[in-house]
Amino acid sequence: MAGARKGGSLLPWLGIALVVILLDQFTKTLILGYFQLGDSRTVTSFFNVVRVHNTGAAFSFLAGASGWQRWFFVGLGAVATVFIVWMLKQHGGQRLFGWALSLILGGAIGNVVDRLLHGYVVDFIQVHAGGWYFPSFNVADSAITVGAACLILDEILRVRRGR
Repeated sequence: MAGARKGGSLLPWLGIALVVILLDQFTKTLILGYFQLGDSRTVTSFFNVVRVHNTGAAFSFLAGASGWQRWFFVGLGAVATVFIVWMLKQHGGQRLFGWALSLILGGAIGNVVDRLLHGYVVDFIQVHAGGWYFPSFNVADSAITVGAACLILDEILRVRRGR
């Protein structure tokens, strides 16, 4: 079974992560260049492009901390990067698992780059409906979310194959 084999080349997976990083940083550079902090432009009745600075993690977790969280999240991103690269090296022959880890890796590094350059993460995608607003996010966050969904799907498929 090709989807379950071990090993495999690390290069394609790192290439996918690099594409995520580049797309993430490109879109954030556009936002920083064309939007002031707090600006919002309506795109559809449920989607805005905004400029938000997030010093915390997902859903602004720890955003109100005194600044130590910047280095905590940079360190966490570094540890995650080492672990994910190791996992990709060990299980690079597993397609869905490799995609999942590559997307998470690219997203994590994209947000770490922001923290190192700016001290915050640039978020700009805002989804809303009926007066309810989902927390703003970015390409890196989207890649992490899709990667996490792929990890769950990979595990479900692995368990089913084991029956």
